[in-house]
Amino acid sequence: MPTTTAAVEDSPYAWYRLGLALVLGTIGGAGMWSAVVVLPHIQTEFGLDRAGASLPFTFVTIGFALGGVLMGRLADRFGVAVPVAIGGASLGIGYVIAGLAPNIWVFTAAHAIPIGLLGSSAVFGPLMADSSRWFIRNRGIAVAISAAGNYLAAALWPPVLQAMIDSIGWRQGHIAIGIICAAVLIPMSLAVRRRAPTPAATAPGAPQAATLRGIPPNTLMLLLCVAGVLCCVAMSMPQVHIVAYCADLGYGPARGAEMLTLMFGFGIVSRLATGAIADRIGGLPTLMIGSVLQAVALAIYFMVDGLTSLYVVSAMFGLFQGGIIPSYAIIVREYFPAREAGTRVGIVLMMTILGMAIGGWMSGAIFDLTGSYRAAFANGFAWNLLNVAIAAFLLLRSRPPTSKPALGAAT
Repeated sequence: MPTTTAAVEDSPYAWYRLGLALVLGTIGGAGMWSAVVVLPHIQTEFGLDRAGASLPFTFVTIGFALGGVLMGRLADRFGVAVPVAIGGASLGIGYVIAGLAPNIWVFTAAHAIPIGLLGSSAVFGPLMADSSRWFIRNRGIAVAISAAGNYLAAALWPPVLQAMIDSIGWRQGHIAIGIICAAVLIPMSLAVRRRAPTPAATAPGAPQAATLRGIPPNTLMLLLCVAGVLCCVAMSMPQVHIVAYCADLGYGPARGAEMLTLMFGFGIVSRLATGAIADRIGGLPTLMIGSVLQAVALAIYFMVDGLTSLYVVSAMFGLFQGGIIPSYAIIVREYFPAREAGTRVGIVLMMTILGMAIGGWMSGAIFDLTGSYRAAFANGFAWNLLNVAIAAFLLLRSRPPTSKPALGAAT
């Protein structure tokens, strides 16, 4: 007899599984941040310019974006344990290859495919989608906690890798990360092999998912993808360039790195708070709030350049923007079938990551043209306003369900 929704929704097992997702995301998220730490070391090792040394980060980001869709499809078909196991094995192989790489091309390929495409991507979008399947009343906070693993990885791995580099060298440090990821993720994949419960939405009288008046599902998906690009083009300006901005102002890159840490720290708080808010008001209103507040922070960045002011606005920016990305996953679960969650969440997250990549490059290009980051902040603000417009349009077209959607609703 199939497991009923009532027996598992928001259950102790669901919370236990959510804790596993947070650990998996934190450990497996190494792939998104290690390339930043090792950049100056590989620049020296391989005799590169700064652009050449930046290639691994560029390609791991592209791989991560595309891999989210691939791993999401695997999770939809076979359960999340399969992509997690593949991710653990791929990270192990990728980091060993990177540690033994004879040139920048092998090092970059290791980051693009095993580390990005098949590795870290497996423990972000698929885990967010899987966590959403096990919760109803606390679905927003569950998705937010799962997403927080990525920010915890940003706080944990850079100092750990730097300590490894200082003690055993960057090559041995990469091999050590690969061993850690494989040793943790592969066994832990067995702990999440249980599939989500049988959807109950087909039962007579079951509550239905929310709908948007006059917006077909594929159109909604397209609008969410466009909104994801827009918000992350804006989001990337401070996250990618705050270190260089502080250096240009004469405060030094170390102050910028501290501001970046502050952003991610408050971003974790934001993700948790946003999840709780989404459980009360829904994904679209939460997205709207986050997008408006991010625009406010970008406007303040444009107006201030004092050291204390930059610390304050960096904390504000992290607090305002950290919950935007999980909001997209929550919206997908509210308006699309549960059986498609992994794939659709992966697609939307792919577009947000591509937005980050585009925005990071665009801000640098604007700086090269104008000699100032003020124009880059203004550009980010403009893209953010377009995101607000889409969020407002969708919010106006929304029609809430008659009751809270059941786990696996709209199947």
